[in-house]
Amino acid sequence: MGSPDFAVPALYALAEVYSVVGVITQPDKPAGRGKALTPPPVKTAAQALGLPILQPQRLRDPEAMRRLREWTPDLAIVAAFGQILKPEALNLPRWGCLNLHASLLPRWRGASPIQAALLAGDDETGITLMKMDPGMDTGPILAQTRLPILPDDTGGSLFEKLSQRAAQFALERLPAYLAGELSETPQPSSGVTYAPMLKKEDGLLDFSQPAQALERRVRAMRPWPGAFFALEGTPLKVHRARVQPAISAAEPGQRLVFQGLPALQTSAGLLLLEEVQPAGKRSMPGQAFLAGARNW
Repeated sequence: MGSPDFAVPALYALAEVYSVVGVITQPDKPAGRGKALTPPPVKTAAQALGLPILQPQRLRDPEAMRRLREWTPDLAIVAAFGQILKPEALNLPRWGCLNLHASLLPRWRGASPIQAALLAGDDETGITLMKMDPGMDTGPILAQTRLPILPDDTGGSLFEKLSQRAAQFALERLPAYLAGELSETPQPSSGVTYAPMLKKEDGLLDFSQPAQALERRVRAMRPWPGAFFALEGTPLKVHRARVQPAISAAEPGQRLVFQGLPALQTSAGLLLLEEVQPAGKRSMPGQAFLAGARNW
């Protein structure tokens, strides 16, 4: 069970080793300017593998559960599926349902753990293999693998690293689980944090915050929803930025030029814009933008 690109490497890896009886993913959704119905990446991968596909609005619907029972799965692997599973589905496979979650649980339960780790300035993240229960990422931990977060990691780069690690980790740990060699460790009650689903407005840069926090937001929100702020009434996207701990008497949000780059004063330091994208234009280096931004 999975929907976005994150789950695709795991599907391909599992299909090479195990007999996959079917794939459950989210329904096709409108996307792009034309709002054409677009399949989730997992569906495209499943079609390439010639696997049966189920796309229920809700897995708990009777018809979806009927088809799932027909598949008689021994084990379900879930990776960013996008729906909370009810006990009827959780208890159907005789080996239960295992989740590949992109964080070191109990830190960053929820829909956007990768971006949350970047926003918080975490030094590391990882993959948790978890036995699922009816809660949101609350089940017992079977195994974890850790991954350092590098200073230049973005939401996109960390997404790719963790998706590949999840696929590898599933193949490494499943034999031990099926042999009864992995113990179930309840998640501790301390250290629980939540990562809610991202919204477009989460990319908005608030210059009353420190430059370091804003630089992390630029990286976390790339590629989606993208970091931005309003420049004379139109959004200016910020693809890359860096922090300059300069002392300035300017007010937060004031536009400056520093070392040939467009910069903005924050509550602590300057945010230097290394790569931006004006509305209706292509992405460009900060210096090129500044050459044409007469009112900066």
